[in-house]
Amino acid sequence: MAKVFAYNMPQAAKSTKKVITTTTITTITKEPKSLMAQLNFAEESLPKGDVRVERKMKKVLAAYTYGHLQTNRLHQMAAEWFPVIEPILAAYGIPNDFKYVPLVESGLQGGMSSKGANGFWQFMPGTARNYGLKVNSSVDERKNLRKSTIAACKYIKELYSVFDNWALVAAAYNVGDNHMKKQINRQNQDNYFKMKLNRETGGYVYKLISMKQIMEHPVRYGYAPKREQQAINTVRE
Repeated sequence: MAKVFAYNMPQAAKSTKKVITTTTITTITKEPKSLMAQLNFAEESLPKGDVRVERKMKKVLAAYTYGHLQTNRLHQMAAEWFPVIEPILAAYGIPNDFKYVPLVESGLQGGMSSKGANGFWQFMPGTARNYGLKVNSSVDERKNLRKSTIAACKYIKELYSVFDNWALVAAAYNVGDNHMKKQINRQNQDNYFKMKLNRETGGYVYKLISMKQIMEHPVRYGYAPKREQQAINTVRE
């Protein structure tokens, strides 16, 4: 398997210094980061200066704005799910950004997929059982947030031992580890953002980054401020 690349957060733009010749005072002006430079998943950033990646990122991000979705459901689910998910991810050493996986997988539609995946983390029955969940005619623990998150962490940790890169782990979570390994070998490429993958998997990490953005900066994308949204949720309860 090709060597896995690690992506480092781009450094802030170099400061421009203007030295006043009559004194030793130095004025430093920092250039703000562009939006693309700020975006990352599990501290792995997008390839710098890649026009194709930037175009795709902007397109996927636009699909999650309030103007497009016209619903606050994702923020409501996050408020309910994240307090359960976050400490479990931390306990297993999984980056906090993986909390966005359930929102992408089941936040808007939920229920069982046409292929049989179900629950918060959209486990297939066999995979769910492999990681300790009960799935039978009377019990389906894929619908238990705490238990399914523990199972997901075990699976994600196992994927990381194979791919050693969180973006590839997220992609493999979506499409399966065997398929991901075949694509890496076939393309002789293990940079997720430079690989040619099927439409769903090729856009998966972009969706996670978009979800992170609208959760962390709701007003920027047309959603109500966090305090206002909390008030709306309280009234509905």
